[in-house]
Amino acid sequence: MQGKITLKLDNIRKIYTMGEHKVLALGGVTLTVLQGEMVAIMGASGSGKSTLLNVIGCLDKPTEGTYILDGEDISGLNKDQLASIRNKKFGFVFQTFNLLGRVTVRANVQLPLIYAGMDKKEMAARTEEALQWVGLAGYINHLPSQMSGGQQQRVAIARALVNSPSLILADEPTGALDSKTSVEIMSVIQRLNREKGITVIMVTHDKDISLYCRRLIYLKDGHVVDDNMLADQRDAAADLAALSEKAGAQA
Repeated sequence: MQGKITLKLDNIRKIYTMGEHKVLALGGVTLTVLQGEMVAIMGASGSGKSTLLNVIGCLDKPTEGTYILDGEDISGLNKDQLASIRNKKFGFVFQTFNLLGRVTVRANVQLPLIYAGMDKKEMAARTEEALQWVGLAGYINHLPSQMSGGQQQRVAIARALVNSPSLILADEPTGALDSKTSVEIMSVIQRLNREKGITVIMVTHDKDISLYCRRLIYLKDGHVVDDNMLADQRDAAADLAALSEKAGAQA
């Protein structure tokens, strides 16, 4: 492997206490992710995929092990320190979009910048740029309820992008979308990776979606059981063109 190391996990364990019982979610995960990689994490339900993503994104602290992010050991940081790192370095995309329904697209996208204390002029410029990037420049004053599922996920991606993160973490980003819209969303995520060089780590149960990534990590019972570089990365733009052509032929 060549290139700058973005993150390194060494023997990461996560144990949840549920009453008198202890549940092992991660059983000693060791892996390295390089800057600019696009990685899919797969595995059966309960294999530890989302727990691993939460640990990587500083949403949860490991019980044991070492986590090095951009050369800094963040394993022992407190919640406030982790929150600061999370807001500066990560963008998050979730299956259910996690948008605030009663406020506009503008307000939803600006949330990370408000937490960062950015001035209004800079917030406005970044918000407009992020929405242009995902193809929603004309929707800045819309409410989420006025938009399709695919459009809402684009808003979520714009929100993830607006603070110029070095990593985007996506948890089943196409899980609530139909096949055609899934291809469109993966095209946006793939462009973020290719054109902006943002590292992408994505949890998915969908084998077709995993093929957009260059690397596939497979978990089982909280352990990494396979870690492969994919020889043939799917081109989302080509897939979208093929779907559009097919739809046109059937019309």
